[in-house]
Amino acid sequence: MTSSSVTRPGVEPGRVSPAPEPRSPEPAAVAEADWAAAVAAIRGVALDAEVQLICHVNPDGDALGSMLGFALGLRRLGFTRLRATFPGEFDVPEPYRALPGSELLVPEPGAYAEPALILIFDVAAESRLGGLADRLEGDAPVVVLDHHASFTGFGDVGLVDPKAAATSVVADELLTRLGVPLDAEIAECLYVALTTDTGSFKFVRSPSVHALAARLIATGISPAEIARRTFDTRPFGAMKLAGEVLGRAVLDPAAAGGKGLVWTYATTADLERHGQRPYVLDALIDPVRGVAEADVAVVIKELTPGEWAVSLRSKGGVNVSAVAMALGGGGHRLAAGFTGHGTPDDVIARIRPLLEA
Repeated sequence: MTSSSVTRPGVEPGRVSPAPEPRSPEPAAVAEADWAAAVAAIRGVALDAEVQLICHVNPDGDALGSMLGFALGLRRLGFTRLRATFPGEFDVPEPYRALPGSELLVPEPGAYAEPALILIFDVAAESRLGGLADRLEGDAPVVVLDHHASFTGFGDVGLVDPKAAATSVVADELLTRLGVPLDAEIAECLYVALTTDTGSFKFVRSPSVHALAARLIATGISPAEIARRTFDTRPFGAMKLAGEVLGRAVLDPAAAGGKGLVWTYATTADLERHGQRPYVLDALIDPVRGVAEADVAVVIKELTPGEWAVSLRSKGGVNVSAVAMALGGGGHRLAAGFTGHGTPDDVIARIRPLLEA
């Protein structure tokens, strides 16, 4: 790595400051040696070196919020050459376009070719990096921040806590250990990440998650404005599209050993007919999940002809992560996904026997 005379405020050249006490009142699943390795990897890079941040294809609120919040933290430390990106089409979902730090986002071709440091957010497997996976083949240290139990172990340092409610929890912890104080811009990014991955805190019981939310709100951000922009604002065409997709939902009370399955699908033709972008389909899983007669909800979204992004949710009776992993995907016990092929009926035919198991 290239050396530089630039130093960080309050840090002697060649030395790493003692790690502050973790913010979380609950012990993390990440080993102290891994936290230390991540801090050393970041502190070992010159402030004027190229640093590339990457999140997964078709990014959601946790992926973008965690990545941009951390990027802003690095800028607070004095890093000057930061780029953030994700693989595939450069289409930032409308609810996240106003996130602080969005000016650091670049399309995939604009990513640094040979960065000095790579930081990856909310990515459980290299396949989710698309064409950016080739960046892992260079000499730059790769630090992965994630919270999926299905993490495959790629990268040099894995800060992966399956108990964490969102990747933003891991990002917040690492920012603490780097000595970065929260400000309203960092907090807004992390709060958006936290609220989107917890369903507005509906799916968490941990007091530490609410403690983190309180600390983020204390910086002066507006939870009401963030909720309006993130959850409560959709184009009229998206409402019409949702009505059509929900209208074709199928309920199978006998599936999953009698726990019940409800599912529906959306095609690219549906999007075109209503003039909508793919991100509007992400919200459809919530009303489908609310069906009282089914523990398991599935929404199947067409990517290309014969290829589908499959989202699975459970109320607790079924471990949908095990189902997704068996089909090449991953996630959490209550929320998971994978890529399916064929027709929607083909996809459901592959899911159904796994639900019985």
